Formats: sequence, C-alpha cells, structure tokens
Amino acid sequence: MSQKNSAYSQSHKTLRIFPDKFISWSKSLLNPLSYLLIKSKISPNTLSVLALITGLGAGVLFFFGQPFWAGILIVICGILDTLDGKVAEEAHKKSLYGAHLDSTLDRYSEFFIYLGIAYYFRGHWAVWITFWTILGSFMVSYTRAKAESLGIKCKIGSMQRGERMISLSAAGIIGSLLKIFDIFMIVVLVFIALVSNITAVQRILYVKKAEKLIRKEAE
Repeated sequence: MSQKNSAYSQSHKTLRIFPDKFISWSKSLLNPLSYLLIKSKISPNTLSVLALITGLGAGVLFFFGQPFWAGILIVICGILDTLDGKVAEEAHKKSLYGAHLDSTLDRYSEFFIYLGIAYYFRGHWAVWITFWTILGSFMVSYTRAKAESLGIKCKIGSMQRGERMISLSAAGIIGSLLKIFDIFMIVVLVFIALVSNITAVQRILYVKKAEKLIRKEAE
C-alpha cells in the first residue's frame, strides 16, 4: 500500500466506545500477571484455549439461568484473551498460527456466549435480537478480515470484541445485582446489534473508497 493510501487509512481511525487511554490502562493492569505467566512458561496458545473454555462456560451458565456467574466468566474470558496476546508479544512467541488460532477460538467462544443467551430468551421476542447481535458481531470481524486479505487496513467503526465482551459481562453482573437482568441484557443486545451492523456497513463503504484511491494512484 502506498504512502498516500496509508495516510487515508490513518485518517479513518477507529472510534472506540471506550477511550484508547482506558483500554491501555486496563491492559497495563495485567502486566504483573503476564510477567508471571511468562516466568511459568505458559504457552499463549494454552491461554487461547482457556479463553475458549471460559466462553463456553459463560454460555452454559446463561443456558441454566445464571447470568451473574456467566458475566464473571466473560470477564475472565476477556482477561485470558488479552493475556494470550501480551504473553505472545512479550515472550517473543508471536506466530501466524497462534494469531490465527486466537482469532478463530474468539469467534467460537463468542458464539457459545450468544447461544446461551438465545436459549435463556427462548420463547421471548428478544431471541430474535440475539440473532441480529450474532450476525453483527461476526460481520464486524469478517469485514475487517476480508478487507485486510485484499491489502486494505480496516479498523474503522466501533463495537469490536472488547466492547462487546465488556457490555455482555456488565449486563450479566450489574443486571443480576440490580435484579433487572432481562431488560438490561435486551438493551445491551439491541445496542450491540445496531452498532456492530453499522460498523460492518461502514467497513464495506470504506473499502470502496480505499479502492478508488488506489486506482487513482495507479493512473
């Protein structure tokens, strides 16, 4: 990609729901734990598998009507998902296989969480919102992956995996504590469904604009 196209990418930075400073600060809290894991020689891929297991566990807990503990497991899943990348980078164990495995298992764990929520809302109209949420969540990832496979960096939009996990865990934990889980989770699902699908459309249009710029440069 040319310098001009790179500049175009930089001018369309990601608008995160949570500020970058907050995200960086929250990740820095895990530094002592990542150091301990590196000293213990824990493989980043092992952490990715553990994140999958906790995501599956969260889905099972939603399935059995235990949203508070499901929310706790989503928090643990998010921590493990952050740690696998930190350990891989800081221990110099980054690999294409590891990155591919991590991304793939993330999709599986997120699907299991939504599946549990969908079962919780079985027979309720909110189950249809869950399906739109699943679609939007996966399209956010797919549109970025497809764009980058075409050589176009595409990180614009909101409601990335971190935001989705935080929102779902908050709905489970806070909603249960305040005894308003159903309505809280429905609001969160609607929010995720709307923003994630909007993000997918934004990325489609972004690729169109980026291609036009590339063609102009080639003339």
